[in-house]
Amino acid sequence: MLLNNGIKASFIYGTAWKKESSTALTSQALKAGFRAIDTAAQPKHYREDLVGEGIRDAISSDSVKREDLFIQTKFTSIGGQDPSNLPYDPSSPIPAQVYASVTSSLHNLRHSSNPSSASESYIDCLILHSPLPTFPATLEAWAAMSAFVPSRIRSLGISNTNLPLLRALYDTADVKPVAVQNRFYAATGYDGPLREFCRERGIVYESFWTLTGNPRLLKAKVVGEVAGRVGVERAQALYALVQGLGVVVLNGTTDGGRMRGDLEAAERVRAWAEIEGNRGAWEGWMGEFEEGMMVTGAGIAS
Repeated sequence: MLLNNGIKASFIYGTAWKKESSTALTSQALKAGFRAIDTAAQPKHYREDLVGEGIRDAISSDSVKREDLFIQTKFTSIGGQDPSNLPYDPSSPIPAQVYASVTSSLHNLRHSSNPSSASESYIDCLILHSPLPTFPATLEAWAAMSAFVPSRIRSLGISNTNLPLLRALYDTADVKPVAVQNRFYAATGYDGPLREFCRERGIVYESFWTLTGNPRLLKAKVVGEVAGRVGVERAQALYALVQGLGVVVLNGTTDGGRMRGDLEAAERVRAWAEIEGNRGAWEGWMGEFEEGMMVTGAGIAS
Protein backbone atom coordinates (compact mmCIF):
# COMPACT_ATOMS: atom_id res chain seq x y z
CA MET A 1 0.00 0.00 0.00
CA LEU A 2 1.11 3.55 -0.68
CA LEU A 3 0.85 5.81 2.34
CA ASN A 4 -0.11 9.42 1.85
CA ASN A 5 3.51 10.61 1.51
CA GLY A 6 4.25 8.08 -1.23
CA ILE A 7 6.08 5.60 1.02
CA LYS A 8 5.21 2.00 0.19
CA ALA A 9 4.54 -0.04 3.32
CA SER A 10 2.98 -3.39 4.12
CA PHE A 11 3.33 -2.69 7.84
CA ILE A 12 3.48 0.26 10.19
CA TYR A 13 5.61 -0.40 13.27
CA GLY A 14 3.44 0.10 16.36
CA THR A 15 5.10 1.48 19.49
CA ALA A 16 2.32 1.20 22.10
CA TRP A 17 3.25 -0.40 25.42
CA LYS A 18 6.98 -0.42 24.63
CA LYS A 19 7.82 1.84 27.61
CA GLU A 20 11.56 2.27 28.21
CA SER A 21 12.33 -0.12 25.35
CA SER A 22 10.78 2.28 22.82
CA THR A 23 14.10 3.79 21.68
CA ALA A 24 15.86 0.49 21.04
CA LEU A 25 12.85 -1.20 19.43
CA THR A 26 12.04 1.74 17.14
CA SER A 27 15.64 1.94 15.96
CA GLN A 28 15.78 -1.82 15.53
CA ALA A 29 12.55 -1.84 13.51
CA LEU A 30 13.84 0.85 11.15
CA LYS A 31 17.15 -0.93 10.70
CA ALA A 32 15.23 -4.16 9.99
CA GLY A 33 13.38 -2.49 7.14
CA PHE A 34 10.25 -0.87 8.56
CA ARG A 35 9.70 2.57 7.03
CA ALA A 36 6.52 3.64 8.85
CA ILE A 37 6.23 4.33 12.57
CA ASP A 38 3.11 4.87 14.68
CA THR A 39 3.13 6.53 18.10
CA ALA A 40 1.00 8.94 20.15
CA ALA A 41 1.23 11.91 22.51
CA GLN A 42 -0.29 9.72 25.19
CA PRO A 43 2.28 8.98 27.94
CA LYS A 44 -0.12 6.48 29.49
CA HIS A 45 0.50 3.99 26.65
CA TYR A 46 3.32 5.45 24.53
CA ARG A 47 6.75 6.99 25.02
CA GLU A 48 6.69 9.33 22.04
CA ASP A 49 9.88 11.00 23.26
CA LEU A 50 11.78 7.69 23.22
CA VAL A 51 10.31 6.75 19.84
CA GLY A 52 11.81 10.01 18.56
CA GLU A 53 15.18 9.00 20.00
CA GLY A 54 14.93 5.70 18.16
CA ILE A 55 14.17 7.48 14.89
CA ARG A 56 17.13 9.83 15.37
CA ASP A 57 19.39 6.88 16.19
CA ALA A 58 18.47 5.14 12.94
CA ILE A 59 18.94 8.36 10.94
CA SER A 60 22.31 9.15 12.55
CA SER A 61 23.57 5.64 11.78
CA ASP A 62 22.74 6.22 8.10
CA SER A 63 20.25 3.34 8.17
CA VAL A 64 17.46 5.61 6.92
CA LYS A 65 16.76 9.16 5.81
CA ARG A 66 13.89 11.21 7.19
CA GLU A 67 12.41 11.71 3.73
CA ASP A 68 12.13 7.93 3.34
CA LEU A 69 10.01 7.55 6.48
CA PHE A 70 6.33 7.83 7.33
CA ILE A 71 5.95 9.09 10.90
CA GLN A 72 2.50 9.11 12.43
CA THR A 73 1.43 10.27 15.87
CA LYS A 74 -1.83 11.10 17.62
CA PHE A 75 -3.61 13.81 19.53
CA THR A 76 -5.32 12.09 22.45
CA SER A 77 -8.14 13.95 24.18
CA ILE A 78 -8.55 14.09 27.95
CA GLY A 79 -10.68 10.94 28.08
CA GLY A 80 -7.75 8.82 26.89
CA GLN A 81 -5.06 10.39 29.04
CA ASP A 82 -3.66 9.80 32.50
CA PRO A 83 -4.70 13.05 34.26
CA SER A 84 -1.38 13.14 36.11
CA ASN A 85 0.76 12.86 32.96
CA LEU A 86 -0.41 14.48 29.74
CA PRO A 87 1.15 16.84 27.19
CA TYR A 88 -1.20 19.79 27.75
CA ASP A 89 -3.17 21.67 30.38
CA PRO A 90 -6.47 19.78 30.70
CA SER A 91 -8.26 22.94 31.81
CA SER A 92 -7.39 24.76 28.57
CA PRO A 93 -9.76 24.95 25.57
CA ILE A 94 -9.60 22.18 23.00
CA PRO A 95 -7.63 24.23 20.41
CA ALA A 96 -5.00 25.03 23.04
CA GLN A 97 -4.78 21.35 24.01
CA VAL A 98 -4.21 20.40 20.37
CA TYR A 99 -1.60 23.15 19.91
CA ALA A 100 0.38 22.07 22.99
CA SER A 101 0.17 18.39 22.06
CA VAL A 102 1.30 18.91 18.47
CA THR A 103 4.10 21.26 19.54
CA SER A 104 5.32 18.57 21.94
CA SER A 105 5.11 15.91 19.21
CA LEU A 106 7.08 18.03 16.74
CA HIS A 107 9.82 18.36 19.36
CA ASN A 108 9.78 14.68 20.31
CA LEU A 109 9.83 13.46 16.70
CA ARG A 110 12.40 15.90 15.30
CA HIS A 111 14.94 14.37 12.94
CA SER A 112 18.04 15.78 14.70
CA SER A 113 19.27 15.66 18.29
CA ASN A 114 19.62 19.44 18.16
CA PRO A 115 16.52 20.79 19.97
CA SER A 116 16.35 23.72 17.54
CA SER A 117 15.62 21.27 14.72
CA ALA A 118 12.07 21.02 16.10
CA SER A 119 11.35 24.22 14.19
CA GLU A 120 11.99 22.29 10.95
CA SER A 121 10.41 18.98 11.92
CA TYR A 122 7.21 17.66 10.44
CA ILE A 123 4.83 14.77 10.96
CA ASP A 124 3.44 12.80 8.03
CA CYS A 125 0.09 12.03 9.61
CA LEU A 126 -1.62 13.25 12.78
CA ILE A 127 -4.37 10.94 14.00
CA LEU A 128 -7.25 11.98 16.22
CA HIS A 129 -6.91 9.11 18.68
CA SER A 130 -10.66 8.84 19.31
CA PRO A 131 -13.69 10.99 18.60
CA LEU A 132 -14.49 13.40 21.41
CA PRO A 133 -17.71 13.00 23.43
CA THR A 134 -19.74 15.15 20.99
CA PHE A 135 -19.47 15.72 17.26
CA PRO A 136 -19.06 19.53 17.67
CA ALA A 137 -16.15 18.89 20.05
CA THR A 138 -14.66 16.43 17.56
CA LEU A 139 -14.92 19.07 14.82
CA GLU A 140 -13.30 21.64 17.11
CA ALA A 141 -10.32 19.35 17.67
CA TRP A 142 -10.16 18.52 13.96
CA ALA A 143 -10.15 22.20 13.00
CA ALA A 144 -7.29 22.83 15.43
CA MET A 145 -5.35 19.91 13.94
CA SER A 146 -6.08 21.20 10.44
CA ALA A 147 -4.37 24.49 11.23
CA PHE A 148 -1.01 22.66 11.06
CA VAL A 149 -1.71 21.23 7.58
CA PRO A 150 0.18 21.11 5.24
CA SER A 151 3.35 22.73 6.61
CA ARG A 152 4.10 20.98 9.90
CA ILE A 153 1.54 18.19 9.57
CA ARG A 154 1.18 16.65 6.12
CA SER A 155 -2.19 14.93 6.63
CA LEU A 156 -4.83 13.93 9.17
CA GLY A 157 -6.58 10.74 10.17
CA ILE A 158 -8.86 9.35 12.85
CA SER A 159 -8.81 6.23 15.01
CA ASN A 160 -11.44 4.24 16.89
CA THR A 161 -14.22 5.53 14.68
CA ASN A 162 -17.39 4.17 13.14
CA LEU A 163 -18.80 4.74 9.67
CA PRO A 164 -21.50 7.33 10.52
CA LEU A 165 -18.98 9.54 12.31
CA LEU A 166 -16.34 9.09 9.62
CA ARG A 167 -18.84 9.98 6.91
CA ALA A 168 -19.99 13.07 8.83
CA LEU A 169 -16.40 14.18 9.40
CA TYR A 170 -15.47 13.60 5.78
CA ASP A 171 -18.48 15.55 4.53
CA THR A 172 -18.00 18.44 6.97
CA ALA A 173 -14.26 19.02 7.30
CA ASP A 174 -12.24 21.12 4.88
CA VAL A 175 -9.16 18.94 5.49
CA LYS A 176 -10.35 15.42 4.73
CA PRO A 177 -9.11 12.39 6.67
CA VAL A 178 -6.65 10.30 4.66
CA ALA A 179 -6.23 7.50 7.22
CA VAL A 180 -8.42 5.47 9.56
CA GLN A 181 -6.82 3.33 12.25
CA ASN A 182 -9.23 0.83 13.81
CA ARG A 183 -9.26 -2.41 15.71
CA PHE A 184 -9.74 -5.18 13.15
CA TYR A 185 -11.91 -7.88 14.66
CA ALA A 186 -15.13 -9.81 14.34
CA ALA A 187 -17.27 -7.75 16.71
CA THR A 188 -17.35 -4.91 14.16
CA GLY A 189 -17.72 -7.22 11.17
CA TYR A 190 -14.10 -6.34 10.35
CA ASP A 191 -15.32 -2.85 9.44
CA GLY A 192 -16.54 -4.07 6.04
CA PRO A 193 -18.73 -1.07 5.07
CA LEU A 194 -16.25 1.35 6.64
CA ARG A 195 -13.36 -0.15 4.67
CA GLU A 196 -15.43 0.15 1.50
CA PHE A 197 -16.06 3.82 2.28
CA CYS A 198 -12.30 4.25 2.71
CA ARG A 199 -11.55 2.50 -0.60
CA GLU A 200 -13.98 4.70 -2.49
CA ARG A 201 -12.36 7.86 -1.13
CA GLY A 202 -8.71 6.90 -1.15
CA ILE A 203 -8.49 6.69 2.65
CA VAL A 204 -5.85 4.27 3.97
CA TYR A 205 -7.31 1.78 6.44
CA GLU A 206 -4.83 0.76 9.15
CA SER A 207 -5.56 -2.24 11.37
CA PHE A 208 -4.47 -2.96 14.91
CA TRP A 209 -5.11 -6.04 17.01
CA THR A 210 -4.77 -7.99 13.77
CA LEU A 211 -3.33 -11.09 15.42
CA THR A 212 -4.37 -10.87 19.06
CA GLY A 213 -7.95 -9.94 18.21
CA ASN A 214 -8.45 -12.77 15.71
CA PRO A 215 -7.63 -16.20 17.17
CA ARG A 216 -10.41 -17.79 15.10
CA LEU A 217 -9.13 -16.31 11.85
CA LEU A 218 -5.62 -17.45 12.70
CA LYS A 219 -6.88 -21.04 12.87
CA ALA A 220 -8.82 -20.79 9.59
CA LYS A 221 -8.15 -23.43 6.95
CA VAL A 222 -7.30 -20.85 4.28
CA VAL A 223 -4.62 -19.33 6.51
CA GLY A 224 -2.98 -22.73 6.87
CA GLU A 225 -3.17 -23.31 3.11
CA VAL A 226 -1.41 -20.03 2.35
CA ALA A 227 1.23 -20.73 4.98
CA GLY A 228 1.94 -24.23 3.66
CA ARG A 229 1.88 -23.38 -0.04
CA VAL A 230 3.98 -20.21 0.12
CA GLY A 231 6.26 -21.30 2.97
CA VAL A 232 5.50 -18.73 5.67
CA GLU A 233 4.28 -18.93 9.24
CA ARG A 234 0.57 -19.02 9.96
CA ALA A 235 0.63 -15.54 11.55
CA GLN A 236 2.46 -14.19 8.51
CA ALA A 237 -0.12 -15.77 6.22
CA LEU A 238 -2.90 -14.05 8.15
CA TYR A 239 -1.08 -10.73 7.84
CA ALA A 240 -0.74 -11.28 4.08
CA LEU A 241 -4.43 -12.06 3.64
CA VAL A 242 -5.43 -8.95 5.59
CA GLN A 243 -3.01 -6.91 3.48
CA GLY A 244 -4.65 -8.45 0.44
CA LEU A 245 -7.81 -6.59 1.48
CA GLY A 246 -5.94 -3.30 0.99
CA VAL A 247 -5.24 -2.91 4.70
CA VAL A 248 -1.98 -1.56 6.16
CA VAL A 249 -1.26 -3.60 9.29
CA LEU A 250 0.23 -2.29 12.53
CA ASN A 251 2.94 -4.69 13.67
CA GLY A 252 4.35 -4.23 17.16
CA THR A 253 6.64 -7.24 17.52
CA THR A 254 9.53 -6.86 19.95
CA ASP A 255 11.54 -9.70 18.40
CA GLY A 256 14.26 -8.58 15.99
CA GLY A 257 14.15 -11.78 13.99
CA ARG A 258 10.40 -11.54 13.61
CA MET A 259 10.71 -7.92 12.45
CA ARG A 260 12.77 -9.02 9.46
CA GLY A 261 10.84 -12.23 9.05
CA ASP A 262 7.45 -10.53 8.85
CA LEU A 263 8.71 -8.02 6.28
CA GLU A 264 10.33 -10.76 4.20
CA ALA A 265 7.21 -12.95 4.41
CA ALA A 266 4.99 -10.11 3.20
CA GLU A 267 7.24 -9.66 0.18
CA ARG A 268 7.41 -13.43 -0.41
CA VAL A 269 3.61 -13.76 -0.46
CA ARG A 270 3.23 -10.69 -2.69
CA ALA A 271 5.77 -12.03 -5.17
CA TRP A 272 4.19 -15.50 -5.12
CA ALA A 273 0.71 -14.06 -5.77
CA GLU A 274 1.97 -12.04 -8.74
CA ILE A 275 3.26 -15.12 -10.59
CA GLU A 276 0.80 -15.74 -13.41
CA GLY A 277 0.29 -19.39 -12.57
CA ASN A 278 -0.49 -18.56 -8.93
CA ARG A 279 -3.00 -15.76 -9.42
CA GLY A 280 -6.02 -18.04 -9.54
CA ALA A 281 -5.06 -19.73 -6.29
CA TRP A 282 -4.46 -16.39 -4.59
CA GLU A 283 -7.77 -14.96 -5.77
CA GLY A 284 -9.52 -18.11 -4.55
CA TRP A 285 -7.86 -17.80 -1.14
CA MET A 286 -8.84 -14.14 -0.87
CA GLY A 287 -12.45 -15.00 -1.70
CA GLU A 288 -12.47 -17.79 0.86
CA PHE A 289 -10.88 -15.51 3.44
CA GLU A 290 -13.44 -12.74 2.93
CA GLU A 291 -16.29 -15.25 3.11
CA GLY A 292 -14.86 -16.65 6.33
CA MET A 293 -14.62 -13.15 7.78
CA MET A 294 -18.28 -12.54 7.01
CA VAL A 295 -19.29 -15.79 8.72
CA THR A 296 -17.08 -15.14 11.76
CA GLY A 297 -18.27 -11.55 12.08
CA ALA A 298 -21.91 -12.57 11.82
CA GLY A 299 -21.40 -15.25 14.43
CA ILE A 300 -19.79 -12.86 16.90
CA ALA A 301 -22.38 -10.13 16.26
CA SER A 302 -25.27 -12.52 16.87
